[in-house]
Amino acid sequence: MIRAVIGPGKYVQGNGVLKHIKEHTIKLGRSFFIIASENGIKRTKSVIEESFAGEKVDLVFEPFRGECTESEIERLRSLAEKNNSKVIVGVGGGKILDTAKAVAYFLGLPVVIVPTVASTDAPCSALSVIYTEEGVYSKVLTFPRNPDVVLVDTGIIAKAPARLLVSGMGDALATYFEARASLRSNAMTLAGGRSTKAAMALAELCYRTLLEDGLKAKLAVEKKACTMAVENVVEANIYLSGIGFESGGLAAAHSIHNGFTVLKECHHMYHGEKVAFGTIAQLVLENSPMEELEEVVGFCLDVGLPVTLEDLGIKEVKEEDIRKVAEASCAEGETIHNMPFKVTPEDVYNAIMGADALGKALKKLM
Repeated sequence: MIRAVIGPGKYVQGNGVLKHIKEHTIKLGRSFFIIASENGIKRTKSVIEESFAGEKVDLVFEPFRGECTESEIERLRSLAEKNNSKVIVGVGGGKILDTAKAVAYFLGLPVVIVPTVASTDAPCSALSVIYTEEGVYSKVLTFPRNPDVVLVDTGIIAKAPARLLVSGMGDALATYFEARASLRSNAMTLAGGRSTKAAMALAELCYRTLLEDGLKAKLAVEKKACTMAVENVVEANIYLSGIGFESGGLAAAHSIHNGFTVLKECHHMYHGEKVAFGTIAQLVLENSPMEELEEVVGFCLDVGLPVTLEDLGIKEVKEEDIRKVAEASCAEGETIHNMPFKVTPEDVYNAIMGADALGKALKKLM
C-alpha cells in the first residue's frame, strides 16, 4: 500500500510578511504576472512594488473578473504569455488563487499564492475548482505539484470581513471528519496514495485549533486585530486544512457543498459556509454520537456558521430542490463515494433533512 503527503514548496505566514515577498520569490524568476481583484491591486500593488524596489523585475498586474471559469483562465493565460511572464502570482481569495494555479499549470510556470483572506483551504492545494459562467460547480483540475510559495500576510487577513475568516473555519471544520471517513474506507487521497499518520494528525490538530481559538479569532478580526488566536486559526484554515484535506482525503461534506451549488438561493453563501452544513449532514449520515454532533453544531453557532437550510438562504424548503442537491452530491466521481459505506441520493436527502432538524433543535437549546 502506497501512502503519500503533499504540500507547498514553502509556506510563510506572519503579520506584514507581504513586505518581504521579494526574498521569498526572486529565485523563481524576474517577470511576474500578478492576478488580483481591482480592489486587491489597489491594496497590495504599492507594497509589492516597494518590496521589489532596486531589482530589475517586470511586474504586470491584471484584474480578475470574478469567477474561476475556463474562459477566465484562458484569458489570463494568453495575457501572461504575451507579457512573457515567468512567474504567476495570485493575490486574493480562493477563486483568484485557483485561477492563478491553473494559469501557471497551463503555461508550465511556477506559481506564488498570496491569500488576502483565509476563507478556504485552497492556497496550499494542487488543484483548482472550476465553475460555470453562472457560478455552478463544474469540475476539479488537479496539478502535478503544489504551489511553489504560499505567502500569508495575517495583517491583511485580519482586516478582511470577519465572515470570510469564519467561512474558512467552515471549510476547515470538514477536514478532520472527511479525513477520518477516508481513512476508515482506505480511500485514495488527492496526494496519490492512502492517508498517512502525519495527514491525520494535522487534520485532527486543525479541528482542535478551531474549537480552541475559533471564537477568539472571530472576535479579534471583528476589531481588525491580529492576535495569536487569529494566527492560529489562519494556519488552521489554510495550512492544516490544506494538507489535511489533500493528503487525508475528502468525503461527503464537500460533495454536499457541491450539490448545494445547483440551488440559486445558495449562490450568495461562501464555500466554507456550505461546507459547514455539509459537515453536519455527513455526521448525520454516519450517525455520529450526539456528543460529537452537539460539539460541531455548537461551534458553528458560536462563530456564525449555517446549521439549518434557512441559514443557507433556503426560506422555503421544497423536496424536489433538496433531492436535486442530493442527486448532484452523489454524481460519478464525487468524493462522497469515499465514505466507508455506500451512499445513495436517498441517503443524502435524508441526511440533509436530518441535519436541518438537528440544527433547528439545537439552536433552541444552545
